[in-house]
Amino acid sequence: MHFSNAFSQLILDLPSEHQGHAIQYSKFKGLIDEVVLELSSMGLSPLILHDLLESSTNYSGLSLSAESPLRANRSSRVLYEFQEKSGKIEPRLRLFTDSTFANFSVFPSGETTNEVVVPLVSDKAFFQALSNDLELISAHLDTVHSDFVQTLHVLSRTIGDSARPSSSTSLFQPYSSSRPTLMCMPSIGNKNDLYAWREIFRLYMEAEVFESMGETSRGALTVEESERRLKLFADRISQRGLAEFGDGHQLNLKQSHDALETFLGMILLIQNIKKFQLANLEATKKILKRHAKKTALPELFFAEDGRQISPLAILPPANMSLPRTLAQAITNLLMPIIPHLDDYSCLICTGVAFKPIRLNCGHVFCVRCLVKIQKRGTDPCPMCRSPCVLQANKANVDWALLNFIHDWFPVEVKEKLKFDEEEAAKEDLTELGLDPNQRCLVM
Repeated sequence: MHFSNAFSQLILDLPSEHQGHAIQYSKFKGLIDEVVLELSSMGLSPLILHDLLESSTNYSGLSLSAESPLRANRSSRVLYEFQEKSGKIEPRLRLFTDSTFANFSVFPSGETTNEVVVPLVSDKAFFQALSNDLELISAHLDTVHSDFVQTLHVLSRTIGDSARPSSSTSLFQPYSSSRPTLMCMPSIGNKNDLYAWREIFRLYMEAEVFESMGETSRGALTVEESERRLKLFADRISQRGLAEFGDGHQLNLKQSHDALETFLGMILLIQNIKKFQLANLEATKKILKRHAKKTALPELFFAEDGRQISPLAILPPANMSLPRTLAQAITNLLMPIIPHLDDYSCLICTGVAFKPIRLNCGHVFCVRCLVKIQKRGTDPCPMCRSPCVLQANKANVDWALLNFIHDWFPVEVKEKLKFDEEEAAKEDLTELGLDPNQRCLVM
């Protein structure tokens, strides 16, 4: 299949809002033909132009074709230049010669000249059309970015409302040493989807849909690999009963179900933007390559300072980092909505910091782990070695953090309480000289 057909099919497979903003690939064939006609009308057919351009880099020892009128004058050469005025590319040819060339209409008839600058009107129209298409793409992507961020903010509020515990406090001061005034936030009945959203976000982070964080494979993923991981993520959501709400499913609230559909749609949008950008970038490269092949004009311009520059460096940028920017926005704006257990765990037992004690050095431990350290008479903090463990008492209880942990990790708190009670009972038996693992034989 020719690239033109493949490109058209790929664009048609994207959502309709992207289709009208893609490069109009088919029109550039005609524009390139017009450039060839303009050059030929000046006596600069592709064959002749090729020989001239070759002389710009090696004109002291040319091997010109038999048909070239330059065969008799090996000192002639040409440079393909560009000017930028008001942001527009204006290509031109700068021709150098030491003799008269009647065969070239660009040189004044009967005159001898050393240099002439030839504006390329059709080539300017070609690059202007390409610039216009790329500017439309850039404007479209700016709009997509703006709409995406707005939707993300609305989604973050929706998820926050559906996941917030009914007893959550609005004043969370993690370094507070006194009991804070509790201010209940509005909730939806007695139900919330805290643990469902925590699972959804966990699965999303594990999927690494757009960028791998592995040590051996760190970096952006290909479109094909992102497609595979996105499907895997959606399948896991469905398998865990997170795609529906109501009895027998993890989602309790319809607004959570709607928010999940929006969330999945935003991830799919990033994938489609990635496809859209790569397709248009490839189309641009193909157009420039065809331009160079048909006209014999080189793929690089000469700037006024002598540097050689690719047209891709001059044309409006494609903003290829946008998919990564959008994916980072999801991570930065959505993921923090649901507190992660690792951020509120005891630094010793790694479980939730049940009844958290904040030492004077600022490190937090659950009360049971701290009591064990104090019983051993160990004073240095396990993290920073500051001598403050034996000084800790009830005044070191972080009440704000305690309330926060109870609100956002109720299941983990319940499990930790049960574990601590069982462990305390075993310690009591051990102190009495009894084996806590031995079953009672009294009938």
